Amino acid sequence: MKVLVIEDNQQVVRDISFCLQVRYPEVIVVSVVDGSKGIEMVETESPDLVMVDSSLPSMNTLDLVNEIREFSDVPLIILCDVETDMDRARDLEAGADDCVAKPFSPIELLARVRALLRRTQGVGFSPERSISIGGELTINFATHEVFLSGERVQLTPIEFHLLSELVRNNGRVLTHSLLLEKVWGSEYANDYSFVKKYIYRLRSKLEYDSSKPQMLLTERGIGYKFNGPMQ
Repeated sequence: MKVLVIEDNQQVVRDISFCLQVRYPEVIVVSVVDGSKGIEMVETESPDLVMVDSSLPSMNTLDLVNEIREFSDVPLIILCDVETDMDRARDLEAGADDCVAKPFSPIELLARVRALLRRTQGVGFSPERSISIGGELTINFATHEVFLSGERVQLTPIEFHLLSELVRNNGRVLTHSLLLEKVWGSEYANDYSFVKKYIYRLRSKLEYDSSKPQMLLTERGIGYKFNGPMQ
């Protein structure tokens, strides 16, 4: 496993490296200080996980995350100096998959990393399966790719996981709480705003008119369901 850390504090990089090597002895940790160099390395090095400092001197972190998300759905954690609910919501909205406050405990960091990798690498359906929905939407569960009218749709790992949960329960209403537990983990069980924001993002990418969704439907006061003929 290769991990890219975009962080200007080398002690934090050493702490991360030590924590990961306890659980993943084969891990390769690569670090850079410059945000632009970090973006370049995401593209050239194909890391399995990226960690980004929230206060890089060289580049705004949210701009960095947005640029990465333009071409990659790599699992991404933001390392925050101070983490409020507003900060976390902002970071997740930008495309981060999780946020970890510094200073972090080794146990928490490892738990967050394991949970994120489990969520982004262990999605539903059999690994070989690719399905077509209504002749327009195609989901490949082996490669985590989604195509709309033949064009690839760039989804983050969390967006793909959420879509997968809904698709494999096609026609069934999934509650906010169930989706939070399945996609984000039990620690997010009461934060319904996460589901709402990610459903909005999926609709903007997959629906022809996101204000009148045909596939990702809301059941008011309950949750969401996927509505689509499988082929």
